[in-house]
Amino acid sequence: MPYLDIFNPETTKSVLSRLEKLTANTTPEWGKMNAAQMLAHLNVGYDLTYHNTNANYGWFTKMMLKLFVKKSVVGEKPYPKNSRTGPDFLITEDKNFEKEKTKLVNHIKATEKKGAAFFEGYESQGFGELTSKEWSNLFYKHIDHHFTQFGL
Repeated sequence: MPYLDIFNPETTKSVLSRLEKLTANTTPEWGKMNAAQMLAHLNVGYDLTYHNTNANYGWFTKMMLKLFVKKSVVGEKPYPKNSRTGPDFLITEDKNFEKEKTKLVNHIKATEKKGAAFFEGYESQGFGELTSKEWSNLFYKHIDHHFTQFGL
């Protein structure tokens, strides 16, 4: 299933419209995270991408991620419900909904503004160099998965 292009302003508009329907009290249809934790979880991916957070992956972990995880993350197949997440993405503590929402909006807008050309060949901390299409899939697929989890 082809995903929407995360670098397209119309996709940004659509994603932000879906996000506006989320409240701190929106309950998930599956999973353990509340709405604020889910937003913080999505922000981890952007923080890793923009090196606001550094992953401490050794060479063996990077190799395993490239061989066994990369395709499922950047490919066209949707994530299954209740799929496992990496340790860097586990959010168990309480989070501030508005703060996490604002941060996610800023990440989404910044990613669109940087555009596909910026991301072509840009290196992921876990997967190495990715194409702009792989980056787009990575971002959009993750957002879509969790927005669907919350009925958005």
